[in-house]
Amino acid sequence: MVEYAPLDLPEEGKLSHNIVWFARALRAAGLRVGPGRVIDALRAVEAAGFSARADFFYTLQACFVSKPEERAVFAQVFRLYWRDPRYLEHMIAAMSPMVRGVAEERRAKAAEKRAAEALLHGMERELPDVPEEETGEEIEVDASATASSKERLRTLDFEQMSLAELAEAKRQIAALSLPVRPLPSRRMVRSVQGGQVDARASLRAALRRGGEMGQLHRAKPREKWPNLVALCDISGSMSVYSRVVLHFLHAAANQKGAGWAKVHAFTFGTQLTNITRHLAQRDVDAALQAAGAEAQDWEGGTRIGASLEVFNKQWSRRVLGQGAIVLLITDGLDRDAPDALAAQMARLARSARQVIWVNPLLRWDGFAPKAQGIAAMLPHVDALRAGHSIATLTDLAEALGRRDAGGEKARLMAMI
Repeated sequence: MVEYAPLDLPEEGKLSHNIVWFARALRAAGLRVGPGRVIDALRAVEAAGFSARADFFYTLQACFVSKPEERAVFAQVFRLYWRDPRYLEHMIAAMSPMVRGVAEERRAKAAEKRAAEALLHGMERELPDVPEEETGEEIEVDASATASSKERLRTLDFEQMSLAELAEAKRQIAALSLPVRPLPSRRMVRSVQGGQVDARASLRAALRRGGEMGQLHRAKPREKWPNLVALCDISGSMSVYSRVVLHFLHAAANQKGAGWAKVHAFTFGTQLTNITRHLAQRDVDAALQAAGAEAQDWEGGTRIGASLEVFNKQWSRRVLGQGAIVLLITDGLDRDAPDALAAQMARLARSARQVIWVNPLLRWDGFAPKAQGIAAMLPHVDALRAGHSIATLTDLAEALGRRDAGGEKARLMAMI
């Protein structure tokens, strides 16, 4: 159990003033904090006391945090605001990515950049004055080799984006298209350039001429459009990525002429939730807010095998008809038995025309299928692709129309 040191209270007794400014920092970081919550926080601290840092932390968290995904941002802002000098250095490093020896020392964790952006807003970020004899090398700022901000944003990990960068990334993702090729069906449609003879139409035309066969009518297979089915992992390690992918799917569901017969979306953590009807809303923020209220297991545990079993039993026959393509967005880190997971993945692969696994862990160069869940899932997917940046989602959109776009599957299968 972690022991917390007693809280360092200000000598002037301005704790209420500091709580108000802390609430403003949370609002700047993206939390919905209004005057009513500030008043509740002041009353709660007065009632609960503040003799221990842990009590103070959880009291403010109960007042200011309303969604599971806001806990990470709250924790980072709290740690920075309430006097952690070492953490302040980390925040300045996160906001100064071009300084050698500072930003490269430690990569910003989830929500840290947003917390730094909120608390250091308006501050002029200068290069640290470090003596050359202490570092052994001179601090250099190479501006000539830096890419443009738009190009850098395309390859930046979603976990490392600030609020402004994440908003811009969502706008770029909303402009992406998911074209799909139609599938030939067994039903025929009349066509002058058809490759098959339409015997029924030809005989009917002959009967109108007294049985004389004048011209053979042609037909071709009627085109049908497949369904797109997305299964999004919303556990703690996947929350940010799945939220961005849901923006991706919302754009596909509301884009006219994209070709998909229907776009279905499911979320799973500890349970499976169907959020398809929420994606039909035109406003993406309202759609995701409704989807978040529907799924009660955001940032919880992960039970991929159990969730796939529920999908295969209750939903596969309804949504996987007409050559559906399945997008499975998860890191593959499952708590269930690997044999059960492999069985459910095999059943899913038999029901769908194509299963594409989107795994954000592929952002690491040394990624290998060492986890049992990943090794159990890999043989039953048609493609394995990354999905941690705008560039990887763009590649995914282009790969949906190709059958040979296996991505990293062949390389990782050789490691098993």
